[in-house]
This record gives sequence, structure tokens and C-alpha cells, in this order.
Amino acid sequence: MNDRSTNLKSIRPVIATALVNDNMSADECFQNATLRPIIKMQNHLLVMVFRNYIDKRKNVFYDLSLPKQLAYIENAIHKDMKFRNSVKGMIIGQFTVEEYELYIQNSSALNKRMMNIVKERLVSNIQVFTQPLAKAI
Repeated sequence: MNDRSTNLKSIRPVIATALVNDNMSADECFQNATLRPIIKMQNHLLVMVFRNYIDKRKNVFYDLSLPKQLAYIENAIHKDMKFRNSVKGMIIGQFTVEEYELYIQNSSALNKRMMNIVKERLVSNIQVFTQPLAKAI
């Protein structure tokens, strides 16, 4: 394994519940071994990116009811291709070359898994999105 791969893997958090075993599909193994640790590691960045997404859309998110905020997150992740591709890039950029080679074999299914985990992360952080960030003057 080269230095980049070793370094990338060394900074990822360990997720005790993200198990990998022989009974799992290749996609589920990739999800637990690669996607979950990367997305957890990128959590703060994902939160800030979504805050920026809200800000760029005139902060309407903050005026929505909780169910509509959840739908807003869902829509951003699954329907806004520009935002979705930006998020995918933040995650794929943390892959090792070997992981990328596995990813491209079934990218469509893995993208669905990736976006669902990101959506779960944003929803679990919804309390962070209760008010706009104060602007520095």
C-alpha cells in the first residue's frame, strides 16, 4: 500500500458497529469498511456545506416546519444534482486508489448507499441547522 492509501486509512475513525463479515454483499462490505468511516470523518465539513447550501438559497430552510426541513434535506441530497455531485466528490476524494477501483465496479448502487448515509448524518444533525450562522462584519 502506498503512502497516500496508508495515510488516508490512518485518519479515518473506527466505527465499532460497522462490521464486515463473509455473509455480507460486496456493496455492504464497502459501505461499512469505506463509506461509513469517510462520511463520519467528513461530518463537520458536510454540515458546513449544507449550511452554505441553505444560505445560498435565501435561508428558507429556517422558516420550515420540521417535516418540511426533513423533506428539504432529502430533496437536496437526492434531487439537486449539483449539490449531490459536490458531496460525492468530497467522499470519493477520500478513497484510496484500491477503493476507487472497487467503487467504479458498482458506482450506481454505492452512490445510493453513500447519499442515504449522508442524508442520515444531516438529519441527525438537524438541531445544528436551527438558525443561520452570524455573518462576520
